Amino acid sequence: MEQGKPPGNGAGADNGGGTAKPTRGPGRRLHGAIAHKLGMAILSGQYQPGDTLSGEVAFAEELEVSRSAYREAIQVLTAKGLVESRPKAGTRVLPRNRWNLLDPEVLAWAFAGEPDIQFVRDLFELRAIVEPAAARLAAMRRDKEDLRIMKDALTAMRRHTLATEAGRAADRDFHNAILNATRNDALLTLTASIGAAVNWTTQFKQRARALPRNPIPDHVRVYDAIAAGDPVAAAEAMGVLVDLALEDTASTMGR
Repeated sequence: MEQGKPPGNGAGADNGGGTAKPTRGPGRRLHGAIAHKLGMAILSGQYQPGDTLSGEVAFAEELEVSRSAYREAIQVLTAKGLVESRPKAGTRVLPRNRWNLLDPEVLAWAFAGEPDIQFVRDLFELRAIVEPAAARLAAMRRDKEDLRIMKDALTAMRRHTLATEAGRAADRDFHNAILNATRNDALLTLTASIGAAVNWTTQFKQRARALPRNPIPDHVRVYDAIAAGDPVAAAEAMGVLVDLALEDTASTMGR
């Protein structure tokens, strides 16, 4: 991207039908809308690592927002490792290995556009490491309440399907319940990130067409193994679930 050029006109979130100017409407603070706009531009590659953003005066005028709102947006991006600001040097995009790519909001920015296939694979590699191990522990440590939550989530997934937000919320609940059942506080810190990765990859692979196959039976096999207290089968079933989800997503991207 041309150095210092703001990404489009207005700082509102793009809801798929064009770019909206920022508003102070309910549910979204102005600086959050600006951070969303700039975050999308960085994650999509419009800004490359090392690029310097133009000063707050130029950006504020271009985006038609106050300088304080722009500064607050930069603070959000800084906290997520995307940029850093230095006196007299300005604000520059940091190397990708500094980005907090597991932050749920950063994941949302990445999938708001066309995510890089390698990034998608990276997410699934992470899931393939974490989730089978979590399923193994869950099979050994789950209690009746954990199983009830998982079963209720499966029921909701069947009722609503993964083509709906309600169905995808149930999908997140299912995966979160497995992490909770591990009784491992370190794993629980990944709950929001894993849930966001599940949500956005599921949404993404349905953009151009319906899901290539029904993934709910894969979830049922994971549940059955956990309910049976079989850690080996639970880990294997979860590994298959994640691998098939990657295949579905990759086919959607035509890769």
